[in-house]
Amino acid sequence: MLPHLPLLLRTAILHLLHLSPQSPYLDLKTALIVNVLRVYINHPNPKSISETKDFLNKFPSIKGRIWVSTYSIPVPTSDTQTAIKSLFSTAINALAQDGGVYKGQMPQVSAVEGEWTGYRANAGPESRLPKGLTERELYAELMKEVKGKTTVLYFHGGAYWLMDPVTHRPTTKTLAKVTGGRVFSVRYRLAPENPFPAAVVDGLVAYLGLLYPDQDAFHESIPPNEIVFAGDSAGGNLCLSLLQLILHLHRTGQRQILWNGKMVDIPLPAGIAVNSPWLDVTHSSPSCIKNAPFDYLPEPSLLKAAEAKRPPCGIWPSTPRRSHIYVADELLMHPLVSVVLAKSWEGAPPVYICTGWELLADEDKYIAKKMWEEGVRVRFEEYEGMPHCFGLIFPGLKEARRCFDGWGGFIKSVVEGEGEQGSRFLTIKAGTLEEAERKGEEVSQDKEEVIRRRMEGQLKGERVVGEGVAKL
Repeated sequence: MLPHLPLLLRTAILHLLHLSPQSPYLDLKTALIVNVLRVYINHPNPKSISETKDFLNKFPSIKGRIWVSTYSIPVPTSDTQTAIKSLFSTAINALAQDGGVYKGQMPQVSAVEGEWTGYRANAGPESRLPKGLTERELYAELMKEVKGKTTVLYFHGGAYWLMDPVTHRPTTKTLAKVTGGRVFSVRYRLAPENPFPAAVVDGLVAYLGLLYPDQDAFHESIPPNEIVFAGDSAGGNLCLSLLQLILHLHRTGQRQILWNGKMVDIPLPAGIAVNSPWLDVTHSSPSCIKNAPFDYLPEPSLLKAAEAKRPPCGIWPSTPRRSHIYVADELLMHPLVSVVLAKSWEGAPPVYICTGWELLADEDKYIAKKMWEEGVRVRFEEYEGMPHCFGLIFPGLKEARRCFDGWGGFIKSVVEGEGEQGSRFLTIKAGTLEEAERKGEEVSQDKEEVIRRRMEGQLKGERVVGEGVAKL
């Protein structure tokens, strides 16, 4: 921390004098952490992709009030693998808004591992999992404490190339506690080794594996009206990409698939609940600049400059080369990648979206309003002064506890049929947690054509401001 003492001192002085943008909304400790995180994430001399993955994948042991049971959905039959590849190839081409044909290779359809997570009420902070139990026996112990019928299908964040269900255990444990249910946290394949659509393929396999389990599965068949897709950041993108895929299949009469020898439905889940979802992978929204003082994520120009200094390794740059870690260049604006460009959300189940005053705020607000205009029941919560995924990063904040109450409460309500039935748009005031109601039409003023123009400009090295264009 010694090299960061000047930054810490400057942050503290400005905060105590109420001269920083964060000071009216964050306590000093949180403001210090946000500013230091920003430096670490946007390091002037970044490590290679491989080194960064290795550094962040030092998984802690399991302890505390949590049950964890690792389970793998088996490799589907060869006929199912062919059916899933065909489904994705057809959908990617059908949804392409430029009329182009995707010529990339479809990923293999493989086994999908995940962690069943439950809340262990009678354990202590240092409790370990019982020794000598198999994963199936751990799952049985987990299920003894499940009080409700909610199953959360969870997709972790990490820009599609970082993190793991292990890093998100505190989050999945808390969601299990608030909902009274269980969480299946998916270990989907990561980029750059496995670019789009590998993660979405794994998401679909995980969902079908919950609905139509193998005879040796730990769980019994779970009805779709008891499953909610949830995720944070890139995991929120994955939730909405998977939802958009299923909506497309329903619109085009392709709602069945051959799954391990049987024709089965691909139904909609009970709901979608996403926290700080990343919906525009080009980072073209105005909030990517104007909200930079409140977020630890670096604004696009700084991120681009840092990435240019990243040393090469065995997995990046990729072969063939592409500019984006997650996806081929020609698909950056595809609606299954940048879901902010999805044409329609009509027919979607209820959706919860939470955001802060972060870089991704504008795209989150736009999607919430668009869904509401198209008849989707939406619960939208914007938290004053809060950075990206604040509920996960700063669990001690009362805003974080309120976030999990809203997030988990929504998940439970759409499964159990309780609570509000209409849409709500709220601003949660910093400090007081006062809820200020907003009208849906006031949440975002963005138009689809403007969003598209901004994204096209960003990819050309330009930034669209209003109707004008400025070089980056």
